[in-house]
Amino acid sequence: MIVLLGLIVFLYAFASHKNDARKVSKPNVEFIGENNLYITNENVSKLLIQNYQGFKNESKEALDLNELENALKSNPLIKSAEVYVAVNGTLNAKVEQKTPVARVSTNASYYIDDEGSFMPLSGNYSARVPLVTGYVEKNNLKNIFKVAQKIKNDDFLKKHVIEIHQSIDKVIFLRLRQCKFLVQLGDVKLLDKKINNLKAFYQKSLKENTLNDYKKVNLQFDNQVVCSK
Repeated sequence: MIVLLGLIVFLYAFASHKNDARKVSKPNVEFIGENNLYITNENVSKLLIQNYQGFKNESKEALDLNELENALKSNPLIKSAEVYVAVNGTLNAKVEQKTPVARVSTNASYYIDDEGSFMPLSGNYSARVPLVTGYVEKNNLKNIFKVAQKIKNDDFLKKHVIEIHQSIDKVIFLRLRQCKFLVQLGDVKLLDKKINNLKAFYQKSLKENTLNDYKKVNLQFDNQVVCSK
């Protein structure tokens, strides 16, 4: 009985050592979340290779998976990453990309992601999100992000809003698809109420066929929409 137990322990230790010593193969990359690839499979594989030179010849035991994960996360297009090695020696990376909600087009061009942070443009895919123009500071995106997030989560706004403009004094305007007028939001206080007023105005004007009669629709005033022709 003791001999049998010793044999089992030996075989387990031998198998574990053999598994740890198994050479790591070419990385297998899996994207989770959106199907739009701002960063490609090849880009991720290249990052892994660059940050672990000669990984194909390393044993599983020698791999620093945290180091590889951090290397992937350092890419400004990647939101999160998990790196692990399968029993057969395959290096696997699960990658979640950042999701843009708006695209800034001023003296610099970049996205704002769904956490309100900077996200660079991608040469692989261009997101269909509202354009942001005017006076925008990369380290002060809070108000723009709040409006962009509202647009993303609202079917009416997502369908109609094509541009967010911020003036030098932080007044926010919206431009709607196929509409000549400019919507003046002002600040982001009472944003839900302002958007509800915009929807009511739009539906009423659409019914009356008067949408193109206005140059500006001002939502800054409480409980009313002020239009100018």
